[in-house]
Amino acid sequence: MRIVNLNPDTDIGASAWFVELEGHRILLDAGMHPKREAREALPLFRSVQNEDVDAIAISHCHHDHVGALPVAVRHFPKAHVLLPEQSYFIIERVLHNSVNVMTRQRDELGIKEYPLYTHDELDDIAPLFQGFRYNREVDWAAFQKTRAGGQSPTLEFYDAGHTLGSAGIMLRGKKETMFYTGDVCFHDQTLLRAARFQDVKADVLIMETTRGNRAIPEGFSRESEVARLTAAIQQTQKRKGCVLIPSFALGRTQEVLALLALLMKEGKLKNQPIYIGGLGRVFTEIYDLEAHRAHRQHTNLQLHEALNLVVLSPGQVGQMKLGGGRIFVLTSGMMNENTAAHDLAVRMSGDKRQSIFFVGYADPDSPAGRLKAAKPGETFVFSPGAGRVTRDCDIQEFDLTAHANRGDLLDFVGQVSPRAVLLGHGDASSRVWFEDQIRTRHPKIKIIQPQPGKEVIA
Repeated sequence: MRIVNLNPDTDIGASAWFVELEGHRILLDAGMHPKREAREALPLFRSVQNEDVDAIAISHCHHDHVGALPVAVRHFPKAHVLLPEQSYFIIERVLHNSVNVMTRQRDELGIKEYPLYTHDELDDIAPLFQGFRYNREVDWAAFQKTRAGGQSPTLEFYDAGHTLGSAGIMLRGKKETMFYTGDVCFHDQTLLRAARFQDVKADVLIMETTRGNRAIPEGFSRESEVARLTAAIQQTQKRKGCVLIPSFALGRTQEVLALLALLMKEGKLKNQPIYIGGLGRVFTEIYDLEAHRAHRQHTNLQLHEALNLVVLSPGQVGQMKLGGGRIFVLTSGMMNENTAAHDLAVRMSGDKRQSIFFVGYADPDSPAGRLKAAKPGETFVFSPGAGRVTRDCDIQEFDLTAHANRGDLLDFVGQVSPRAVLLGHGDASSRVWFEDQIRTRHPKIKIIQPQPGKEVIA
């Protein structure tokens, strides 16, 4: 089995894997690197540009897994695109929003290469997208009429529990199998239930390692984190401050909104408007529409009915009075410039009444990461546009992750029992932890940390 890691770096970046299985070739994911710009953020498609790719399979619709899909289709024009069914209803909205963001960055930051694709190009390639239900085995190379003879390998999506429409991907040939975890969550969240990977066995495993450098504290429970967050919101509201919870528009926003709705229903928080962004509202409506088909808790909880959601217009956060216990659930989770979360954080950071609560991953090099690392009273460079700010507000972190904890992933390796495991989508320290632990537990498994653009045989 021939595999190439197309992420241009060795961190959590542009997820994309080229796989050749028994003479057929597939691309797994086509993401954009969140810390790079323009063509530097793209996967290393040119390292496999002479390959005849039959299909592109997408694990889920977060930008670091799907943001470069139109460019991938350009490189591999014979490939059709396979997605989990619920991602099929999301993907065009995600990519059209990416065009809007790139166009704005071109105008504001002078990035001449942007946008890397256009709205018209997205409309042209949309007929290539095909959505499939979980646990349905489909031929992924059978559409390629130019290939002479041979039986197509199959592909099956497994519910990954990470976000709506997320999936692990199983590839089966005549003699070999490969499983790609994508981003996976092995514990129940507020809405989505845990991944359904129980019967997965494969010869080769490509695995995410996001939380390999994060141990679970003794006595930790998700319930205790929810209780701690609830108390923190209550304390902020007692001092008439506001709460900002930066979040990703797809997945994290809906999980936070569901938690707030349940807390209001239980009387632990007062009924009040929740301020969100437009893209967060779009995905919240899709979560509501797909509630009956998703593997989730609280299937009757319709977020747009349970909550008074107020969509902020552009620039509105700069004009609102920051008092009265308002709650904001705003993108982006990294507080990137030109987002509502970024602009509101700048206003809140120097005010002791205000609170900013992190409930997911924040890259250390992002504005969110710098703010989270700042000590009380410290002045630091928040972002190039905002310059230096002083952190006087309340900053707290709550572990409500949508990624698998490292112990659960390590147990999963034992379940899959592969001959080889490829470690990706994690920082160096995370991958080193997994390599050490897998080698100790399973000395016969071959462990590979594939370098960018370098072919490995697994």
